[in-house]
Amino acid sequence: MRLGISGTYSSGKTLTALALSHYIGLPRTMARTMREILPDAAPGKKLEECTAAELLQMIVVRHTERVKYEHQLAGGFISDGSSLQEWIYGALRVRVGINPNDSVALGEADVERTAELAFFDDVMRQLGVSFKQHVQRGFDAFVHLRNELPLSADGHRPVNDRFRTLADARLLEVMAELRIPVHVVSGTMPERLRAIAAATGLRPITTEEQAAAAAQAEYRRIDTTIETRRTAAPDGRPPVHRPVARSGA
Repeated sequence: MRLGISGTYSSGKTLTALALSHYIGLPRTMARTMREILPDAAPGKKLEECTAAELLQMIVVRHTERVKYEHQLAGGFISDGSSLQEWIYGALRVRVGINPNDSVALGEADVERTAELAFFDDVMRQLGVSFKQHVQRGFDAFVHLRNELPLSADGHRPVNDRFRTLADARLLEVMAELRIPVHVVSGTMPERLRAIAAATGLRPITTEEQAAAAAQAEYRRIDTTIETRRTAAPDGRPPVHRPVARSGA
């Protein structure tokens, strides 16, 4: 099964994908995160400082890497998000601004539609055509995590609760439009794992507790260095990601 873990910022996608990989024995496909791409795309900048053009570059880079790793694991994988995430996060910036935190004072109102945002909107609409076609062909089902956890205060995510709410609703709308089966889950990690296995018919190969513990250990090894303290990858090449082995440990 080609299964995507869907959800907005700080919904627990990465940890859930790690735990589920251990729980059912499917490898996890990965692409570089925005904070890993950023030193190549816009050296010295934070994500909220990027222009619309720089943001578009990173969206396309991440989509390209996702496609590469999904193709390598075409026999079955668990994906931490999908290309829908980057597209929707970008498209929503037409409403909330390139840096969503700059428009917090507007409440529920949208930002002024400048010429830059109008062009950005046109580009995002066209990218959406390609991204949606790819996801529709490349995934068998999605697990969508409810927007129930607090936003991580790691200084990296230029988003707020309104942006998260808009993104969460739009993700569900698009997956329904694409007619991809979606299983919405919530709760603790063991509860999430049990619900996913029951909904998808995938057989566990270890206990929920063992899978959660292995995921926590793996998560602690992830490099979360802020983007401005990172250096560009050698020769601009992305790091090599190795999928989780088919093991319950």
